[in-house]
Amino acid sequence: MTRVIPKILGLTVAAAMMASVSPVQAKDLTIGFITTLTTPAALIGKQMKAGAELAMDHIGHKMGGKNVKILFEDDGFNPKIGKQKTEKLIKKDKVDMMAGYIWSHVLGASAPVVLKANKFLFVSNAGHSIYSGKKCHKNYFNVSWENSQNASATGELLNQKGVKKLYILSLNYAAGKQVVGGIERTYKGNVVGKDFVPMSHKDWSAELTKIKAAKPDAVIAFYPGSWGPKFFGQYNQAGLNKTTPLYHVFSVDMGNLPIFQKNGLNVVNTLQTAQWSPDFDTPHNKKFVRDFKKKYKMMPNTFASQAYETIMLIKSGVDAVNGDVSKMDKMRAALEKADFKALRGTFKYGKEHFPIQDFVAREVVAGSDGKWTLVSRGTVLKNSRAYNYKDCKR
Repeated sequence: MTRVIPKILGLTVAAAMMASVSPVQAKDLTIGFITTLTTPAALIGKQMKAGAELAMDHIGHKMGGKNVKILFEDDGFNPKIGKQKTEKLIKKDKVDMMAGYIWSHVLGASAPVVLKANKFLFVSNAGHSIYSGKKCHKNYFNVSWENSQNASATGELLNQKGVKKLYILSLNYAAGKQVVGGIERTYKGNVVGKDFVPMSHKDWSAELTKIKAAKPDAVIAFYPGSWGPKFFGQYNQAGLNKTTPLYHVFSVDMGNLPIFQKNGLNVVNTLQTAQWSPDFDTPHNKKFVRDFKKKYKMMPNTFASQAYETIMLIKSGVDAVNGDVSKMDKMRAALEKADFKALRGTFKYGKEHFPIQDFVAREVVAGSDGKWTLVSRGTVLKNSRAYNYKDCKR
């Protein structure tokens, strides 16, 4: 008996140790994050990466009691590359979930890969309308908006400002067409001109000539990232900034405003709409803006705020399952509650897993320090949601 007892005790201790360090508990969680870190579009991607990293700092790089790390990949602003990087993260790196995605055409190529692999997909920016409608999916969660949602708010802002004749300009890709559709869905005046230009576009002289001939009450442009400064520079050179008010959708933000100011591209007093503003007066938004400025020596933009909220949303789901992300049904139910402190304030999910949220007007102004910034100018739309959510039959 004396020889058997040590063996039994040894086996008991070993079993206890194995129970306390199960494979599920021991494995760190990984989030694959696709964004654009090269090409001129990196202006947006680097803000998104910074927003996600700051969120990780704020939560101590832990969710549900587990260590968490983000694996970032660059899509090169190319759908084919984005899909390849998505496949790499899922098949080779074996990430637990996917997040990020700026561009709708990149998302369109990559989302089927993620969803077929039965992974959660958290989209920080691209609001491809097809996924808020007929192709909605139980594992797809959008953290920004449906592509036409913000544009619809801008269309309503144009109505409030009494704009009767409008000229519309946009990049020619999926999001651009959906943005223009959103403007036209709510704008009640007359669209006197509309131009879609390719992403390689650099010279707007022909479009500016057409604007002068049409004599609209206002112009609205969708030129995100590096396209914004290029277009607005030419708009001002043509003298249109002195005669025709300019509104913009995702074209001017805290990421590229320093470029506008440095190059003398005056956009002060121009208007846009958004679901978030850097001057929102809540403790968690103040902390986000303060810590972002301290860490990165620049102001955060909307894309950074959405990436930050993406991580906080994921944490709410992972916490609910104590880090066991294999419990997808329970985690999904928690995610649908959107139980986290959103920087934008109002945030809840509809059945299509796109935000139901308020939109405010934002104006470019010169701050007290002389630097140009964005300030909120009141709510334009309340409880806005994807226009096609009823097409979601999930």
